Amino acid sequence: MKLKHSPITLLPFISFIFLPSLVSSQACQRTCGNLLIKYPFGTGPGCGDPRFQQYVTCDQEKLTLTTHTGNYPITNIDYSNQVMYISDPSMSTCSCSQPSKGFGLDWDAPFSFADDNVFTLLDCSTTSSPIFRSNSYNVDNSSAVPLCDKQGAPICSYLYSCRAISMLNLPISTCCVYTPVDLGPSFEFNLQKLQCSSYSGFYSFSGQESNPDNWKYGISLKYKFNVYNDYPKPCADCEKSNGVCGYTGSYNSFVCNCPNGLKTTSTCFFVSSFSNGLRLLPLQTGTSLLYPLAWILAMVLL
Repeated sequence: MKLKHSPITLLPFISFIFLPSLVSSQACQRTCGNLLIKYPFGTGPGCGDPRFQQYVTCDQEKLTLTTHTGNYPITNIDYSNQVMYISDPSMSTCSCSQPSKGFGLDWDAPFSFADDNVFTLLDCSTTSSPIFRSNSYNVDNSSAVPLCDKQGAPICSYLYSCRAISMLNLPISTCCVYTPVDLGPSFEFNLQKLQCSSYSGFYSFSGQESNPDNWKYGISLKYKFNVYNDYPKPCADCEKSNGVCGYTGSYNSFVCNCPNGLKTTSTCFFVSSFSNGLRLLPLQTGTSLLYPLAWILAMVLL
């Protein structure tokens, strides 16, 4: 007895034949501008880790971090040490002094400040700014916590010697190397509330502590893959097969985005082999040969 197959049941098979030839580009890209993009970051929706997608985006080949205080260009990512470096266009440096509102991370953002950050508040009111008063948790002031690091006085001196800042004729007493310990996980400093005009931040002296011109200005942020900070094995296998890690569906299930545009729940090794085999046909007989072959196959199975 000849088995009859509904044309509907053949649609997935026929679509599987044509899909590799119709899709030509990878949905998730490996670079954004001159920056290499790897997990947990992505270049668009469905790419990387969904926890990071709303904060780190690639638009017009520019990788950007977005928080409630603004948008910040990402200058570099150290994947080995899990550190992301950003710049704040409103930040003062040795070559530029400008007003700023401050900086802060969203409380639920998957980032934390790296230990090598140094934040210096500039042009602060010595009479009314809270940073020059001790914070107290107890009524008897037994747990006073200073907000300025006295050991950071040399940093203030070096910064205030910069031409862009020295032209303002600010007294050194208006500078504070900010080291709060009671701001919670967001580590946000609102310069308006602190009554300071601007701030400077850097994450390396570049081996020249007395030369602020060569300090590496910006902010360094740490990130973790998960609570155990383990690199997901499915993602590692995906990347070994030349794929890009991503997610899909309402449950953000893992998918591997392959170079030919297909998505798989494992790796791109099999998908790549199958797709490469199909691509031999157009080279020999033309792409149009696939259409009669698919039609003949459907007639035989019906």
